[in-house]
Amino acid sequence: MDAGIQERLDVYIQKKGLRRTGQREEIVEEVFSKDEHFTAEELYDRIRKTTSGISRATVYRTLALLVEADLLREIDLGDNQTTYDPNFLDKPAHNHLVCIDCGKVIEFEDSHIELLNDCVTRRLGFRAVRETLKIEATCEQLRLKGSCPNLLERRLSGRRLRKKR
Repeated sequence: MDAGIQERLDVYIQKKGLRRTGQREEIVEEVFSKDEHFTAEELYDRIRKTTSGISRATVYRTLALLVEADLLREIDLGDNQTTYDPNFLDKPAHNHLVCIDCGKVIEFEDSHIELLNDCVTRRLGFRAVRETLKIEATCEQLRLKGSCPNLLERRLSGRRLRKKR
């Protein structure tokens, strides 16, 4: 985990009058140990495999604290679940491409999109504070070959699949 994240969290916790706890630190370490998006339940499952005694409520409270401290972002990937993105500190202007079949998420950045967002918000008399773009699409492999290795991988790993519309 990046030392800057821990520093920012420590400052925020002190400002809120909270204290550092071992459980909170273990959760924070797990949150930022991977670049993957996750739900609270997925995080809880990951933590239960390595640490005992951390409750689901502690996980949810710690996630809320990280979002409030602006260290973690809640995003909507269209599956009726709150998903958390630990990558926006490194790449604040990234966007998401989501496969509607297997749920695979790809992050991307594009200066043209940033320029377009800037032009649109200024033309309409706004100043962007936060922006996000989600594109829902289907995998090229699924369309061309009729099967998607990502779908099989997600099923085998037990990760959630998107709900069909």
